[in-house]
Amino acid sequence: MENYIIYVGVAIATILLPGPAVMLTLNNSIQRGLLKSFAGILGIALAILLVATISATSLGVILASSAVAFTIIKVAGAAYLIYLGIKMLRSEVTNNTVIKGQEDSFLKCFMEGFLVSVSNPKAVIFFMSIFPQFIDLTQEYTPQFILLAATFAFLVMVIHTIYAVFASFAKSRLSSHRGSSILNKISGGVFVSFGIGLAASSK
Repeated sequence: MENYIIYVGVAIATILLPGPAVMLTLNNSIQRGLLKSFAGILGIALAILLVATISATSLGVILASSAVAFTIIKVAGAAYLIYLGIKMLRSEVTNNTVIKGQEDSFLKCFMEGFLVSVSNPKAVIFFMSIFPQFIDLTQEYTPQFILLAATFAFLVMVIHTIYAVFASFAKSRLSSHRGSSILNKISGGVFVSFGIGLAASSK
């Protein structure tokens, strides 16, 4: 696959862009701890694999071509992002805020990461528009698809882990009462903004 290096570059640039998944990783790392953030990252990566698989099937074509199907998933995704945002904005900061965050289960962190990624219908459109450009039609499709999808998911895990580690280093400042309050407001505002943006967007 001659354009594989270019694909890796495009994938890295896409993943690096701040979005709901990145904000969730940062928030998890600071308020729930580095290990819990890894559970969220795993959920995000597995959701990416699922979305990529959907994009390669007839269901992906339906989502891309059907305004009704796209709108249903878009509204559901937007509602979930807004819900997370409001939850963060209304969160009361106490001296035990970080401890309570650390008590959240690995499964809860995993499911939040999974749902944030899988509920974004634009991810399906992205994969359907990007993948074909890097597929060699003279070669078998399945191995190429597996390579591209696995590469994207792997890069998600690597880049989000880097984000989580850096956030962990800043934890001492941001886990204070004032720092946690600011973090909740910023994170909540970002999630609500992404939710509204997703709800108002078109294909």
